[in-house]
Amino acid sequence: MSQQQLQALIQMLKSQPVLESPDIATTRAGFEQMAAAFPVEPDVKCETVSAGGVKSEWITAPGADNGRAILYLHGGGYVIGSINTHRALAGRISRAAKARVLVIDYRLAPEHPHPAAVEDSVAAYRWMLSTGLRPSRIAVAGDSAGGGLTVATLVAIKDAKLPMPAAGVPLSPWVDLEGIGESMTTKASVDPMVQKEGLVAMAQAYLAGKSARTPLAAPLYADLSGLPPLLIQVGTWETLLDDSTRLAERAKKSGVNVTLEPWENMVHVWQLFAPMLDEGQQAIARIGEFVRKHAA
Repeated sequence: MSQQQLQALIQMLKSQPVLESPDIATTRAGFEQMAAAFPVEPDVKCETVSAGGVKSEWITAPGADNGRAILYLHGGGYVIGSINTHRALAGRISRAAKARVLVIDYRLAPEHPHPAAVEDSVAAYRWMLSTGLRPSRIAVAGDSAGGGLTVATLVAIKDAKLPMPAAGVPLSPWVDLEGIGESMTTKASVDPMVQKEGLVAMAQAYLAGKSARTPLAAPLYADLSGLPPLLIQVGTWETLLDDSTRLAERAKKSGVNVTLEPWENMVHVWQLFAPMLDEGQQAIARIGEFVRKHAA
């Protein structure tokens, strides 16, 4: 990475504070606009499907193994984000993992608070199984709120006594809806994207009066025993750094095989910015290795 790449990214993020606008429609539009700067690569195939009633897209790069699949849950604080905002990232992950990637448009808060997102992700997973995909060849992945939703979905799959996927990949996961980790304060001056005030507002929209420690909303407090191997990637400049370190610690104590990767000086979900940041593509390559290993 050149220092110029990182500074260019930080400048771009600061010019589009997508998590700070109090108006949800404006915030959603801002995220869509930023994502449009990173179009899907031209050889990636996108196919719209209804996955158990949830609007979804299969994103498939050339060389993908049709029998290997990733259920991808986009970030955005449970309030913003869509297939559109994460299509390009899904394409890159498909290429690296040699897998088809199913990105879903789970229902968003405040129109659809918890547990709507979890219900939709589990419905999509059930649908994937109904198509003949083997659970041992499926991974669940997601970033930010989608990283938290990845963990919550794995717990919900276990609770529903469904066959467990082969792996989980939470990227910069948001698993503490109270924002009480030390890094929320200690990293505030270097994180250009995520600050406590915005997170608390999104948490309130998602929780709709429920406790901020509801396990399937804040999976830091869930029973993590029995989950498949996890790859957790997080940047050391993130206010959410301690969400990842605490999640990894609790999962390990529950007997889960956890690989925690703190990436030096990286910002929140830097993988999204792979077209302009070398570490973004390097992190995606690691995701691909992990999925190919565990969903072989």
